[in-house]
Amino acid sequence: MLVARVGIPSLVVTLAMMIGYRGFARVLVKDQSLGNFPAWVTDLGQKGLIGPLPLSLVLFFVLLILLGVLLHRTGFGQVVVIGTNAEVARFSGLDVARVKTVLFVLSALVAALAGMLYAARLGSVRGDSALGFELDIITMVLLGGVSIFGGKGSMTGVFLSILIILNLRNGMALLNVTGHVQTGVIGVLLIASVLLPNLVGDFRSRRARA
Repeated sequence: MLVARVGIPSLVVTLAMMIGYRGFARVLVKDQSLGNFPAWVTDLGQKGLIGPLPLSLVLFFVLLILLGVLLHRTGFGQVVVIGTNAEVARFSGLDVARVKTVLFVLSALVAALAGMLYAARLGSVRGDSALGFELDIITMVLLGGVSIFGGKGSMTGVFLSILIILNLRNGMALLNVTGHVQTGVIGVLLIASVLLPNLVGDFRSRRARA
């Protein structure tokens, strides 16, 4: 509602709500961890569903395909028009607020599902669970070609970016690179993923004018 109806930038709302809910979680559980889940819960996160593939990985590929088709092969691709220019989309007859609401509800459902599967995999939760994941996720999205200003991006690009970041993280861990250094590397990638497309765009514009 804050994004679709009030008009606050989505990134600001997302980060603010993340900080607020994380603080609320810390108040509830303090520095303790909550565990002792039923066996069937931990099985969802730790045992293979199809051979060695866990439920989380199966759902990842299912959602990747379904949402890729939805975004690129159906009328729901109107979100690209809204991301490019919301005012033009509104004057074209699109219900911008409704589409944004649907998008963020879908995003929330996927995030909630991911959180439950993450808890099932670890077998416990803390108030600071997944701390720092937001940096990796934002980097994956932007490095995958999704514009921070909207109107551009593909599921294929994000998928390839996920593979790059995960392999980079795993490679640095195998080389015994500390977590702080890993975070610094991801931060540099985040800056580069925003800066490089802008530089390329400026270069193309100057070349076209020339």
